[in-house]
Amino acid sequence: MRVLYFALLRERVGMAEETVALPENVRTVADLIAWLRSRSPQHEAALADPTMVRVAVNQDYAQPGDAVQPGDEVAFFPPVTGG
Repeated sequence: MRVLYFALLRERVGMAEETVALPENVRTVADLIAWLRSRSPQHEAALADPTMVRVAVNQDYAQPGDAVQPGDEVAFFPPVTGG
């Protein structure tokens, strides 16, 4: 799985993207976030506040219960505001 981080999340994780081998028990966006948070203090800091994280799976907005699969591209980014 290709995982992308944008803006503040990229800064907190310390990388723009990573390729991960998805554990068998990770089946949803929520599972993925929980697993990523356990990977390092940087991941925990970046993904700790769900109100500050939006997710896209294969370039479509996703919700916590949406499925993820090993070949997916998952992007994490902060909420976008206009003005």
